[in-house]
Parts: sequence; C-alpha cells; structure tokens
Amino acid sequence: MSVAYDDSVGVEVSSDSFWEVGNYKRTVKRIDDGHRLCSDLMNCLHERARIEKAYAQQLTEWARRWRQLVEKGPQYGTVEKAWIAMMSEAERVSELHLEVKASLMNEDFEKIKNWQKEAFHKQMMGGFKETKEAEDGFRKAQKPWAKKLKEVEAAKKAHHAACKEEKLAISREANSKADPSLNPEQLKKLQDKIEKCKQDVLKTKEKYEKSLKELDQGTPQYMENMEQVFEQCQQFEEKRLRFFREVLLEVQKHLDLSNVASYKTIYRDLEQSIRAADAVEDLRWFRANHGPGMAMNWPQFEEWSADLNRTLSRREKKKTADGVTLMGINQTGDQSLQNKPSSVSSYEKTQSYPTDWSDDESNNPFSSTDANGDSNPFDEDTTSGMEVRVRALYDYEGQEHDELSFKAGDELTKMEDEDEQGWCKGRLDNGQVGLYPANYVETIQ
Repeated sequence: MSVAYDDSVGVEVSSDSFWEVGNYKRTVKRIDDGHRLCSDLMNCLHERARIEKAYAQQLTEWARRWRQLVEKGPQYGTVEKAWIAMMSEAERVSELHLEVKASLMNEDFEKIKNWQKEAFHKQMMGGFKETKEAEDGFRKAQKPWAKKLKEVEAAKKAHHAACKEEKLAISREANSKADPSLNPEQLKKLQDKIEKCKQDVLKTKEKYEKSLKELDQGTPQYMENMEQVFEQCQQFEEKRLRFFREVLLEVQKHLDLSNVASYKTIYRDLEQSIRAADAVEDLRWFRANHGPGMAMNWPQFEEWSADLNRTLSRREKKKTADGVTLMGINQTGDQSLQNKPSSVSSYEKTQSYPTDWSDDESNNPFSSTDANGDSNPFDEDTTSGMEVRVRALYDYEGQEHDELSFKAGDELTKMEDEDEQGWCKGRLDNGQVGLYPANYVETIQ
C-alpha cells in the first residue's frame, strides 16, 4: 500500500484505517459531498421537469396535427370519433405531465433548495461552517495522540538504527579476527565498539518501549474523542439521508400517474369511445350519404347555350339536400369515382406508402394541409379568386366539350375558385380553358 504523509504532524500513514493520522478527512469531505449531492439532485429533477414539459408539448402538437388530418381525411362515422378520441387522450395526458413538471419544480426542487440553504452555512473565507467545525474537532481530538505517535516513530527509528550499528560492529569484529595485519589494539577498539552499540541498543529499546507504553495509555482517550466527533458527523449525515429519502418519496408520488384518478378516467373514456365504434352504423351512413341511397338528378333534355364557361349540364342542376354524384369520371384503376371518400380511397391504391411510420413529414401520407393532398368537396371553399398553379392527382378525361382532360402529375392554372357543385375553371399550359373536378388536383406549394 502506498504511504501517505500528513504535513500537520509529520507522521507516516501506512494503512487506510480511520484511526490513522489524517484519515478523518474522508468523514469531513462527506459534509462537502452532502452539499454537492443536494445540487446534483436539484439538477436531476430540473432535467426531468424539462423532459416532462417537452413530452407534454410533443403530445399536444401530435394531437393537434393528427386531429386535423383525421378530420380532413377519408375516415368517417363512429370509427373517426374513436380515432379522434386518441387525440383527446393525448391532450389530457399532456396536461397531467405539465402538472408533474410543475410539482417537480415548485415543490420538490424548492424543498431541496431550502433545506440545503438551512443545513449548510457558507463562510466568508470559503467553505462551510459545518465542515470547519468537523475538521477542528477531529484535529483537536487527534493532536495529543498524534504527538505521542510521532515520539514513538522517532524512538523506533533510533532503536532500529542502533540495532543496525550493532550488527555492523559485530561483523567488523568477526572479519578482523581473520585479518593477521590487525594488531591487538585495533581489535580491542572493535570490541569496545560492539559493547557501546549493545548499550545503545538497550537504551533505545527502553526509550522505544516507554514511548509505546505512553501511546497505548493515551489511545483510549484518543478513541473516545474521535468517536465523539465522528458521531456528530454521523448525525448530520443522517439528517441529509433521511431528507433525501423523504424527497424521493415525494418525487415518486408526483411521477406515478397510475395512482391519479383523472389518469385512470382518461383511459376509461378512451376505451369507451373505441368500443362505441360501430361498423354497421358507419356503412349505413356511407350508403345513405355517398352510395346508392343518395338522390340523383337524372339527365334531361337541355337547350344549347353559347356561354361555354357556364354550359347548362347535368352537373349544374340544383343539387338536392343529400348531395350530388359526379358522373363520367374515369381513373387509372378499374374503380369509378363518385365523391371525395371514394376518390381518396382510389388515390390510396396508387399512392406508395412507407413501410414504417416516421415523424418525417416527407414520408407522411397525411402531412399536407388536406389529408392525401386533396380538398374536401363537402367543405366550403376558402381559397381566393386569384390564379394559382395546381397539380393533377388523378387522370381525368373530359366528358363534355367544356371540360379539360389531363393525366396525374400534369400542372395547370386554376382561374376561378371551386363552385358549389365542386368544379373549378382552369387553363392548361397549351391555352385550353375549361372545367375540371376540384378534388382531382392539389395546390402546388
């Protein structure tokens, strides 16, 4: 083991024991560590509070975006309500996580901050009052014993040096006997040296043993004094440990949403909304509003008019309260299109979707302003009357002389806003002007 050295007493420390001179410093350092741990715990809670806030914001943004996408998308009926219930769940959970964030910062964080301020008192010259008191207490308790220990170390050193000198003298005297060149006087000097060394060994040994005895006599008092100061440090640390346990239990209560009554209510409501989805009811509604159950303005004889832009045709006859069905619309697939729900469904058949969901807007099939990039023919038009560039989503072949024909991906200019029948007036790049179904194009951003 490496040997440390305490400058205050000049005694070598050869073990890791608490009783060694200067080894009480670990106990003193624990007080400083306690202050730092309070700061660490506050930083820990502060970071968690930021995470809770960020998560709440992400949930709210996710719910807002997907609520718009689902409402504008092709889903309908009770299943749409069940889907939107997920957004309501996210909004309500977001509020709970904001409450968690507030509890962590306003209650737990502040509690630790106040306790730290009350428990640790800074000094003008730096450091804490509690640390200095512990340091002074240990130093005072250890000083008498450390002084005696220093005397023991000196006596031991002197005795060991005398023993070494005696051994050398005996070795020289033994070697001189084999040397015929030495006279009796020189030999006598060597023998006198041995005798003197023996006396020194006895004297140093006596002094060494005496200093050890005095050290042993002072050890019980030394241990008692050190124990007393150590217990004071233990009591201070016990307060911190108990406080940390109390705070962490409070944090656990704030983080554990499973015990919050409103949290359980959120998922009970979500389950009820999902279970309320009725496929039969949704199919019945679709049949009545977008299927064979709709009313129809069947073709009648129409007088010819010179106004090509507003030709009287079956599509401009007054639509009934149940809506209107577009006729003669062809698409790339085999399926004919009627209104938005079926046209969007056909678009989905030709749209390539990513295998995995992604937060990247470029991979999200519902990331445009309107779901699937089309406008809802049943929504009121909100665009201005200015000319704008649009792109065809599907193939369309004009059925009358005043209708445009185009392929999916073609670009053209919208000249007038969508009318109440769902038709727009536009111009192809070759200059041809005519009408086209509004839900077959999307605005070029």
